Amino acid sequence: MKHSDFYIGLEFFASAGFVWRCTDVGSRTISAIHIEEGRDASWYNGPPYTVAETVFDEYDLPGCHRNIEEAIEDAIHESD
Repeated sequence: MKHSDFYIGLEFFASAGFVWRCTDVGSRTISAIHIEEGRDASWYNGPPYTVAETVFDEYDLPGCHRNIEEAIEDAIHESD
């Protein structure tokens, strides 16, 4: 994904297929929280958030994907 693809509230896949939700878009980075299945939804209300925010920089963004299908296609393309 490109920096321009991100907006606050966007859920995306990164880091071994984990689901993340964008919480802030900076000039060169984005911040996101890791969404875990089964966790109480109130943990994701914010800001401030109960869970830690993680910063993704320009080197991390190409490894992010809008959906799992896009992530799989990218992995196949990289293996070829």
